[in-house]
Amino acid sequence: MAELTATLPSTSSFSSNLITAEIRVENLAASSSVPTSSSITQQQTQPVVENVVETDNSASNSKQNFDDEPEAKRQKMNVPKHKKFEKLESRLGSVLCCAVCLDLPKKTAMYQCVMGHLMCAGCFTHLLADSRLRDQVATCPNCRVEISKNNASRNLAVEKAVSELPSECQFCSQEFPRATLEHHERNECEERPTECKYSLIGCQWNGPMHGAKEHESQCAHPKKSGADVMGALKDREAHHEEEKKLFNCLVDLLSYEKITFNDLRLQSYRTDEFIHKLFYETTRFSAFNHQWIVKAIVNNSQRDVHQTNDRFMTYQVALKTKTQHPLSIHFFVLPGPFSDVKVNTKIYKHDFTDNENESTFNLLPLPDTAECNRLLAAKTINLRLVMFLASN
Repeated sequence: MAELTATLPSTSSFSSNLITAEIRVENLAASSSVPTSSSITQQQTQPVVENVVETDNSASNSKQNFDDEPEAKRQKMNVPKHKKFEKLESRLGSVLCCAVCLDLPKKTAMYQCVMGHLMCAGCFTHLLADSRLRDQVATCPNCRVEISKNNASRNLAVEKAVSELPSECQFCSQEFPRATLEHHERNECEERPTECKYSLIGCQWNGPMHGAKEHESQCAHPKKSGADVMGALKDREAHHEEEKKLFNCLVDLLSYEKITFNDLRLQSYRTDEFIHKLFYETTRFSAFNHQWIVKAIVNNSQRDVHQTNDRFMTYQVALKTKTQHPLSIHFFVLPGPFSDVKVNTKIYKHDFTDNENESTFNLLPLPDTAECNRLLAAKTINLRLVMFLASN
């Protein structure tokens, strides 16, 4: 009995060991339920990696979408068209033009002041005439340096350059040097207007030069009898008598004691009315110890002139100083010395007094409406007014 007790452990020690084992099992279970630091780090790192992968995928997708889009268009620059297509001759024209009228002369000389500013012969003489009337020294309109016939010189290089600049033919619209343009329009252009050679016996045909031969080969007037063409011959004779009468009148006027002429420049102006009407007027000029002006209007200053195709000009002579006795004046206009105006000769007469110091508006005898339009398109109109004073 004693030996059995010695070999077997005691009950108290066994129970203590059992409790210790249970505690260890509980500790082990508890330790397995609490995450370690390494597991925590792994759990925190994995979502970051997933986020990085998702970010890379979205970036690649957005880059792919960006590559699929069309390239942005370049913004257009607002470059003026005249700078792109402006020709050399147009730029030279603005450089070589007259400093007064801003136009290129056709046949006249070009003068320059001591500083080199250019003036055409018409504007140069007009400046000198104005200075004489105002009793002032003539000056260059650009630099205000004094100009006169002594210190102003011709610029032959500019004249040669201007004569070689191209200009458009008014009939065929082709360009030719300005020096040869008039010869082309008068003798060479196939589109220039011409009459039938049988116009003397009544043919009214008028057309381009290239169609004249075809018309003349088919014209019926050469086959008409003398009685048929008598009407046309009478009209031609009446026109000849009118020209003869005008010629005789001019010869009689040239026998007058007091004759004068003035080269005038008509400048355009607008009235102060609600509808601004166009009119032309000259500066004052001297004739027969009196001051005068010339005024011109278009279509008798009627309204809406721009809507009419038939255009004409009328002019009047006005006395600006008082006179003690009536002045019986005959007058007519001619093209100015530096002008290419096409005007016919027609003589008018008016008796100027203090009460009637303005003549009536008389027709400016232009060939046709096209010539009137050409004058309206010009900046100025240069005319020569010839006046005859009848003796008392």
